[in-house]
Amino acid sequence: MILLGDILIIVGLSVVVLYLCFQMRVPIIVGFLFTGVVTGPHGLGLVRDIESVKILADVGVVLLLFTIGLEFSFRNLLQVRRPVLLGGALQVSLTILIAFAISRYFGQTIGESLLIGFLVSLSSTAIVMKFLQDRAEVETPQGNTALGILIFQDIIIVPMMLCIPLLAGEASGGTEALLLFLAKVVFIIALVFTGAKWIVPRVFFSIANTRSRELFLLSVIAICLAVAWLTHMTGLSLALGAFLAGLIISESEYSHQAFGNVLPFRDVFMSFFFVSVGMLLNMGFFIEHYLSLSILAFAVMAFKALVAGLVSVFLGLPLRTAILVGASLSQVGEFSFILSEKAIQHGLLTGDMNQGFLALSVLTMMATPLALSAAPRIASFVLELPLPRKIKKGSYPATYEEKVHIKDHLIIVGFGLNGRNLARAAKFSGIPYVITEMNPTVVREERAKGEPIYYGDATQEAILQHVNIKAARALVVVINDPAATRRITELARRLNPKLYLVVRTRFLQEMVPLSELGADEVIPEEFETSVEIFSRVLAKYLMPKEEIEKFVTEIRLEHYEMLRSLSREATSCLDIELCLPDVEIKTFRIAEGSPFIGKTLAQTEMRKKMGVSLLALRRKGEVVSNPAADTVFHAGDILFVVGEPNQIKNVIRLFNVPNRDGSADKHT
Repeated sequence: MILLGDILIIVGLSVVVLYLCFQMRVPIIVGFLFTGVVTGPHGLGLVRDIESVKILADVGVVLLLFTIGLEFSFRNLLQVRRPVLLGGALQVSLTILIAFAISRYFGQTIGESLLIGFLVSLSSTAIVMKFLQDRAEVETPQGNTALGILIFQDIIIVPMMLCIPLLAGEASGGTEALLLFLAKVVFIIALVFTGAKWIVPRVFFSIANTRSRELFLLSVIAICLAVAWLTHMTGLSLALGAFLAGLIISESEYSHQAFGNVLPFRDVFMSFFFVSVGMLLNMGFFIEHYLSLSILAFAVMAFKALVAGLVSVFLGLPLRTAILVGASLSQVGEFSFILSEKAIQHGLLTGDMNQGFLALSVLTMMATPLALSAAPRIASFVLELPLPRKIKKGSYPATYEEKVHIKDHLIIVGFGLNGRNLARAAKFSGIPYVITEMNPTVVREERAKGEPIYYGDATQEAILQHVNIKAARALVVVINDPAATRRITELARRLNPKLYLVVRTRFLQEMVPLSELGADEVIPEEFETSVEIFSRVLAKYLMPKEEIEKFVTEIRLEHYEMLRSLSREATSCLDIELCLPDVEIKTFRIAEGSPFIGKTLAQTEMRKKMGVSLLALRRKGEVVSNPAADTVFHAGDILFVVGEPNQIKNVIRLFNVPNRDGSADKHT
């Protein structure tokens, strides 16, 4: 009962705080953290069972990483292997070395200095990926790079934990523990590959055949928790295990259904994670040292952003992407708390030093949404500075040896699913086109296939000049970065005022700003899906094709106003059965022995005496519309009739129930 009361307090206060955050346009993560500060032991002390709340928080992190794995795939993971192996190793190593040097300069011991480096080097997977998911930026270059580095951080935490006893001067652990850990990692990788290839698809096929939603949901959660628990038993983090579980299921055709089932649970439990982090902050300690802690938090975020940004530039990413990656990884992560607890057990972290670390971590987490929101504007400002072109566009060798010289061509920005389909249609139609893409692996693979694709950030004027935007006839933007989309729209319109500019967006609120920046057409992905769906539904209800096309055109010209408001009345009747609910259209076959065989339509007096009209007649595959009065009925004819339900039932009965003497019913 205590836990239930605590959950009620957290949820109830979260509703109030999040409503205020929404009104003030403050990120909801800040609201959850503030809720934790208020309800925690250092605030009003409203929550008593803090350990149970932390368990719920761990479930939230597990479900978050599981859903990320579901949306990812092994193919995508292979594409980010460079950020994982090279980018992650560089970011963690450089951060540890610089933090170690600074700590030693201020008089910390070698063990304490290395511990500080460990703690600062890790970033928050939960916060970063939640933010990227909410903004649909997981698939962007900055999203892929940040995810790759975060994956490396989740893995490297295990060797860090093995090193803590050594840093504390204890001889336990060492080489044997490290070798055992490596053996476990190899076993886990083999298990994941086997599960994704053979086990999970067969298991889910059998479960899906039962058509039981409850069984399917429980199976998904069971696999998630089982793999997470298995990785935890080997010394890896629960979150990494959940990510691997998501990867396993992502390779099957059941990943979308699994994602939809888990999503509501993830959002609920993730709120407990952010609240639990806020509970760690001692407001008394923070108020006493607020100035020094605020300065230190700002310095740590700037330092981490600089290191991650430099690593991104080293990986060959453009400067704008590097700045966004740096902002994403600038906070201290949740797994640092796990390290700090281990350090406390071994006496490396005590007293004010521990409270200072907690306050610093929570401050950086609370500031992360603000930093991520400001990052695009900071990037735009930095790109205006007179920096070398190579730094701005990235060092990836993307064949900029000669400028594009074609004219009246189509420029496609982004080569995801929509970009590929558009390029395929342009090629089929004989329209000249060029593509700009930020994923170097995709660029290399597609150029080998002969695609006119160039690596580069289209938010930079030099990239658009390279693809000869001034001579282009149309430009289509199909990327998942809202800030970059706005900048490309403004830049493209400025460089070519006559350009036909089409922009796809995932968010309704982006329509007006993009139109004001110069887009000729703004295609909201959600509404276009709706348009396609109801177009097919209208066709099914026999609405004329030209009316459907007119209807769709009107919706688009009105900027989808009809889909935003339900006040508009229907102006046409799509089907007689919808507009006249008391009228039915039915078909039936004239059976052998019917009293009406050999009689004409006029002789039956179907309309006059039975109240039913004959619309059409089908005989031997041929259809006769609006049959004449002298049409003779044959056995096997199929009649299409319209009338009230009871009258139609009488007609069907009379046509197929012969009298004893073989004559027609007296009603005829």
